[in-house]
Amino acid sequence: MINANKTMSLAIMSGKGGVGKTNLSLNLSYALNTGGNSLLLMDCDLGLANLDVLLGISPESNMQDLLISGAKPSDIVIPVEPGRKFDILPAASGVPELVEMDEDMQEMLFSKITELVSSYQFLVLDLGAGINGTVLSFASMVHARIVVITPEPTSLTDSYALIKVLNSQHGVSDFHIVVNQADSAKEAKQTFDRLNMACEKFLNIQLKNMGFVRYDPTVTEAVRRQIPFIKYAPKSDASRDILNIAVKIQKMRMDNMGRLAERPVIKKFPTLAD
Repeated sequence: MINANKTMSLAIMSGKGGVGKTNLSLNLSYALNTGGNSLLLMDCDLGLANLDVLLGISPESNMQDLLISGAKPSDIVIPVEPGRKFDILPAASGVPELVEMDEDMQEMLFSKITELVSSYQFLVLDLGAGINGTVLSFASMVHARIVVITPEPTSLTDSYALIKVLNSQHGVSDFHIVVNQADSAKEAKQTFDRLNMACEKFLNIQLKNMGFVRYDPTVTEAVRRQIPFIKYAPKSDASRDILNIAVKIQKMRMDNMGRLAERPVIKKFPTLAD
């Protein structure tokens, strides 16, 4: 197939804020790129963008310019690491009209970036927390979804709500779970099992355990220094955990190359598990 798609799209989301989703998105993307994969990380937290803050950069242009001012995607994309194909597409903060995109604006956005996206092996969408319409729509358009949870009860209940709404309103039944800020592998497994049991019992959905990231004080220090923690402390517990998850995602892409080739990067379509 001459024009076969080779880009895997992945949405990273959470039922509530404060679970470390954006930091995990950044570091997971960094790990995938370190493993030799070209990657575009798209800040889709359209009301409260902060990927740029985690990296200590001040973008001159962002998604608002792409949609409203007619800027080209190549004018907005920012290289994260010189000499490596790892870029971010920054969002805008405090722009209400971007938080709840209608279908026409969504279509315009993805039509503008389709050609750019196809040059990467991975497209990672860092979605906003919660269940607003834009989050749900974006989450339903990608090849795979990662829901970030923590052991806190509120994280579990809100994540269950997110999964339930995506399933009932968009027909999505394929979810990968990452437990963040876990004290141990045992606590991470118990946390995953609680959410999985609820989804199996009430939604007839079996979740996939993608792994966990342990609580690690170097993560907080790296955020303060505005450096990805996998770069700041590559031998830390959290960095090792992120690398383990990246290996699983890379394998998932390789195992599904045939199915990726048959479908576009972003569109409403059945998931890889269907």
